[in-house]
Amino acid sequence: MTDDQLYPLLQRIADSLERLAPAPAEKPDLTASDAYVWHKETEWLEVVPEVNRIELELLQGIEKQRDTLMENTRRFTNGLPANNALLWGARGTGKSSVVKAIHAKINEDKPGALALVEIHREDITSLPKLLHILRDSDRFFVLFCDDLSFDGGETEYKSLKAVLEGGIEGRPENVIFYATSNRRHLMPRDMMENERGTAINPSEAVEEKVSLSDRFGLWLGFHNHNQDTYFAIIEKYAEFYGLDVPQQELRAQAVEWAMTRGSRSGRVAWQFIQDLAGKMGKRL
Repeated sequence: MTDDQLYPLLQRIADSLERLAPAPAEKPDLTASDAYVWHKETEWLEVVPEVNRIELELLQGIEKQRDTLMENTRRFTNGLPANNALLWGARGTGKSSVVKAIHAKINEDKPGALALVEIHREDITSLPKLLHILRDSDRFFVLFCDDLSFDGGETEYKSLKAVLEGGIEGRPENVIFYATSNRRHLMPRDMMENERGTAINPSEAVEEKVSLSDRFGLWLGFHNHNQDTYFAIIEKYAEFYGLDVPQQELRAQAVEWAMTRGSRSGRVAWQFIQDLAGKMGKRL
């Protein structure tokens, strides 16, 4: 076969291989929205047009935690040193709500200053890829993982440890990590006790688990509300949304609702308000 005959054949083979090759990944537009959800499988940031959130001033009983996290977030968006934050404690006490409310407040004062990126717990192993995408942006990002915890046999926490502080590249200056958890050390107590009982060096085994939460420089505890705080939450919601119910009647209904739920958390208060507004024919 002559060169003149070989060249067209080689060109057809090259064209076929090029058609089979996957298209280069399109870079996400990191200015398109103030909120995104990260998808590990496709390595893509999905735009969230509107964040499901509660107004900051409606969060009652967690003023100290709110103010501490707000100060940390403001420092971060001003380009100053700030800490990764772990919000731990009882269910329904406003941990995730305060993160989303602070994000909204920061952008209300300084539009477009801060983007919120949600990453699911099962996608933690893809954090290095996500950080690589965010690193070169001019924006500031809060990576947010809701209900972060690890059970026996899972090793994803080691990836998180490296990303938070111990990796070669370290955390980009324009990225901070906020997580919520019902567990202070992100591990169930029985898992830590099992490690202690079966390890050759029990203290080292437990230290390995506990050191993950140590990577968060800011720990904020959220605890069950007492009845006065529960009433304050209910009354603030009712005032904000114009639900005109006498205080005594409002409190009586709120107590009855809490008894059916077995809790007086902020989440239960919000569910009560939704039920009350629906009965009154009012939109929230």
